Amino acid sequence: MPRNFSRHLLVAIFLTAATGSFGTDFWPVEYSFEETFVGEASVARGPHRVEDFDESDTLLRLILTPRVKLGVLRLGFEYEQFSFGMGKNTLLPNTLQSVAAVVGIDTQFSDSILVRLETTPGVYSEAFRPGSTDFNMPFEIGGTYIYNPDLQFVVGVSIDVERKYPVIPGGGIRWKFQPHWVLNAVLPTPRLEYEWNKNLTLYAGATLKETNFRVGDDFGRDHGIPKLNHAVLTYSEVRAGLGIDWKVTSWLSVNAEAGYQPYRVFDFYRANIRFHEDGSAPYGMIALHGAF
Repeated sequence: MPRNFSRHLLVAIFLTAATGSFGTDFWPVEYSFEETFVGEASVARGPHRVEDFDESDTLLRLILTPRVKLGVLRLGFEYEQFSFGMGKNTLLPNTLQSVAAVVGIDTQFSDSILVRLETTPGVYSEAFRPGSTDFNMPFEIGGTYIYNPDLQFVVGVSIDVERKYPVIPGGGIRWKFQPHWVLNAVLPTPRLEYEWNKNLTLYAGATLKETNFRVGDDFGRDHGIPKLNHAVLTYSEVRAGLGIDWKVTSWLSVNAEAGYQPYRVFDFYRANIRFHEDGSAPYGMIALHGAF
């Protein structure tokens, strides 16, 4: 795990430096790199258990944001990989990964109403294979109503045909109720923030994740359950912790966070096979993000 983290961090630093010069000469760029390590925990399904495995979650996102007549386009890619330290004979995959394009637009209907439409078509798989057909295209629509500079309301909907419930609503509120305090209660990362100064923010919050993947064509046969061949696996987790966000420069911020992961589920929902959290685990996260 530490070796993977070092490799991913070096890639992120290279991309950060490269996009710094690229963004100033071409279209504006948003970027983020995030690495999370979760300590050992277990999951269970009835009497069956997968014990004492850790997790590494790597997320890389690079978005070009050129301005057009209708608003601001969002064009780029994102990559995410969950790596689990499980044994080879478990009924769960050791790796879940996705690589997807990002295609969207931010537009403004009035001085008070902002709307975002975004889709992430790509491959969501247990492991990338030549000729993979594990294609999916999740879609999100969200809107923000700016009541005043200190209070905004957010509503949205997420659509994914591979999900057990294809359409899920969401939303939240952002309320600056004191000069240094902000309730940023917007899913999937609700937070209570304290703005120490213009460059430093402390927070307590949570991260909710849920992504659908396809396992391999022979995954079920290899594990003695043929109905799991090419099955949809929904992976969900919740993390809760304390963090700090430090704006180092105008184009680079560093985010560090630590806490516990109280909830995790591996759900082959179409096959009615579900492993749930059986004990929480600590986690640590570090991220680089910014815009040019």
